[in-house]
Amino acid sequence: MIHVDGLDARVGAFRLRGVTFTVPRGQYGVVIGPAGSGKTTLLETIAGVIAMQAGQVSIDGRDVTGASPETRRLGFVYQHGYLFPHLSVERNVTYGASDAAFAGEIAERVGARALYDRPVRALSGGERQLVALARALAVRPSALLLDEPFSALDPRTRTRTRRTVRALHRELGITVLQVTHDFTEAGLLGDVAILLDQGRVLQSGPPEGVFRRPASAYIAEFLGAENVFSGTVRALGDGALEFRSGPLTIHTVGDAADGATHAVIRAEEIVLSLEPSPTSARNQFAGTIEEVATLGALTKVTLDVGGVPLAAALTTRSAEELALVRGGRVYASFKAMAVHLC
Repeated sequence: MIHVDGLDARVGAFRLRGVTFTVPRGQYGVVIGPAGSGKTTLLETIAGVIAMQAGQVSIDGRDVTGASPETRRLGFVYQHGYLFPHLSVERNVTYGASDAAFAGEIAERVGARALYDRPVRALSGGERQLVALARALAVRPSALLLDEPFSALDPRTRTRTRRTVRALHRELGITVLQVTHDFTEAGLLGDVAILLDQGRVLQSGPPEGVFRRPASAYIAEFLGAENVFSGTVRALGDGALEFRSGPLTIHTVGDAADGATHAVIRAEEIVLSLEPSPTSARNQFAGTIEEVATLGALTKVTLDVGGVPLAAALTTRSAEELALVRGGRVYASFKAMAVHLC
């Protein structure tokens, strides 16, 4: 378990303020946030590299707030690897490990064993990351801190290594906290997501909940929600709500006080059709196609609905079957449950 309570730390003019979250024992936490939000500083403070000014850090129930970095039983992998240049790759991997055979097995699984005969100076950035991962895991840490550990890997190796690290985390029962800019990676790996911005935790919880139920419009936009509307809501009774934003009147459900708020509808929740949909979806709008952007298996379509842009995401095959083109007329529909107010 990694438990952080009211953590304050300062590096120059930057400050972490009141950071609180928990990654339960054996789970995988991911820290996401914009550049300069304090993600690496947070890991370094948990590791004891940066001194805390206030708060508490516990690892597996053990208070390590005042402990030195080497006694915290943490593995740490920096984005750039930071290997010992005077040691061989093999000695880098086995540094600090009590079981050379286990270290070799870990190196084999993450792809670092094949690099044993290479000098550290000759390694690429991605290869350095593989060696650093093997070194951190070889000591059987109680918790593992990862700072963009896959960023220098090519897509194929990144996918394989990510899968291997997740498997080792489960097998060894290690609690992991990883910094990532990749929202897909956060969703694939994370049991707990922590959104950090300007040194503060804005929201934390299961990734699915954070992405689908952001606590504010700012968080929704940062996480890539394409449809974030400012407007007003009023209760219609029996849990039904009506949200108005410009020419849009959107029906939703829930418990919200009348007044100003924001509505978030993720693009994948919107269904497009060439004719009015006969489904039970409470929200349906006619629009003109402004843009069709195909990215592999996914196509994003931007509509103009009475002067308001509305983005939908669908499979490329579906888009081809609908023959969607700029200037075409389509209907967009989505369920009341797909609307999140914040």
